[in-house]
Amino acid sequence: MGLPAFLTCRDERSRGTTVFSEVAAQSVVNVLMLSSIYILVALGFALLLTVLGILNFAHAAIYMVGGYICYELTVDVGFNQWVSLLVSTVIMGLFGLFLEKIFFRPFLDDMNRIVVVSLALIIILQATINVTVGSYIRRIPSFVPEVLRFGGVSISGDRLATFAIGSALLAAVIIFIRKTKTGLQMLAISQNSEGAALQGIKTQRIYAVTTAIGCALAAVAGSLMGAILSLSPFMGDIMLVKAIEIVVLAGIGSIGGVLLGGLILGAVDGILPLFMSGSATDLTGLCIIIFILLLRPQGLFGREV
Repeated sequence: MGLPAFLTCRDERSRGTTVFSEVAAQSVVNVLMLSSIYILVALGFALLLTVLGILNFAHAAIYMVGGYICYELTVDVGFNQWVSLLVSTVIMGLFGLFLEKIFFRPFLDDMNRIVVVSLALIIILQATINVTVGSYIRRIPSFVPEVLRFGGVSISGDRLATFAIGSALLAAVIIFIRKTKTGLQMLAISQNSEGAALQGIKTQRIYAVTTAIGCALAAVAGSLMGAILSLSPFMGDIMLVKAIEIVVLAGIGSIGGVLLGGLILGAVDGILPLFMSGSATDLTGLCIIIFILLLRPQGLFGREV
């Protein structure tokens, strides 16, 4: 004997509500996770553009290398994933000091040479990974392998951890810039580097610190993304486009605007794939950015490009 029709309909509605809740929860987590990654990468890119006045197109390649260092330390050396993440961050921060002194400092007054140098760095870093590690897809073991459940909704621990780490680092960077002497000097240089130098600020030291922070943030993002998705020598290519889109959307010269820009792009990339293909999602995100720039050519909070 079958169930009454109204009971069957109620069960179907209940299952539909449960599925919708799970999809909605996963979408929210995906948005927060993607936004955190985008903001970490774009923040480092924006710092170099704002303080040093350079377009470091190699920034996303640094993001890729940071992920591979974390992978090698975890899988081949045997370090704990969290220790590997910390060591990778420190290594890429030190690499940032080297990068600023050897590759950027001699050409700070020549944007064309900086662009050529950064493009050469992309080739060097990608070729180094290809030769030493290979072009095969890798994945870092999960930082938080548990699957958390809230009211019947399952959420990946890695994705929540990524959001938590990204939020903490973003808050730390904002506090550092707004409340510390070095951070205030960074702001002063971003507004007028010559005037800051005349006031006794050691601009070269600030340039080095800024580059180190930017590279360290990129390494954290690359390591976290390597655990959530995968690693490949060319994973930075797409992320470079995302970083540029966020910085332009935020407004050239705006560090705080990167937060809102990252959230907007993260929402686009986290929700729209449920309804359309990946290519259509990228196109839609670009159209949204163009529309906003038509209304505000200076971006959300910055000056006009």
